[in-house]
Amino acid sequence: MSQAAVMHASAEPAESPLTPESWGKLGMWVFLAGDAMSFGTLIVGYGILRGISSNWPVPSHILGINLTAIMTFLLICSSVTMVQSLSAAQRGDRSGLTKHLLLTILGGLVFLGLQAYEWTHLIGHSLPEAGLSFSTHLFATTFFVLTGFHGMHVTGGVIYNSCVLVACLRGSYGAGEVEIAGLYWHFVDLVWILIFTFVYLL
Repeated sequence: MSQAAVMHASAEPAESPLTPESWGKLGMWVFLAGDAMSFGTLIVGYGILRGISSNWPVPSHILGINLTAIMTFLLICSSVTMVQSLSAAQRGDRSGLTKHLLLTILGGLVFLGLQAYEWTHLIGHSLPEAGLSFSTHLFATTFFVLTGFHGMHVTGGVIYNSCVLVACLRGSYGAGEVEIAGLYWHFVDLVWILIFTFVYLL
């Protein structure tokens, strides 16, 4: 090999190999891309059915907008605490990580509790009073499918964050894993804002 070729080869920076952390981020982004298509399909389907229906009720007359606004605020706050937990993990602040990740988990649990209350009230009072039922009206069917699908994701996020917290306290996980969990939680929060806008407000 010529001297010029050797100098050229030494001048090129070596490619950094993919680490388990970067593989984890890539895997989460791929999962979220597929999940976004699932939510997008449900929201578009809801919009189409609402557009072609001749007896679609006004959501604000049936759904509890004030309660749902509180639920939305809770999820937004939980996103903030998720960011703060990542910041604490990057600083090596175990106390801050524990506190903020617990607040994130608590926000998700309260959200699920309020959603259960909303569903109970709708099934027991609001829908029957409006002459609607889960089995006979598309509004009720699409509402429960869409919000239930999101509720399953919040449940998964609470379990996921709880496992990450335990692993961090044991020293098995670090800031990289907290960041990956944060990607999922922020996605869940963003999707709820879209659902709140299209289903409850419009």
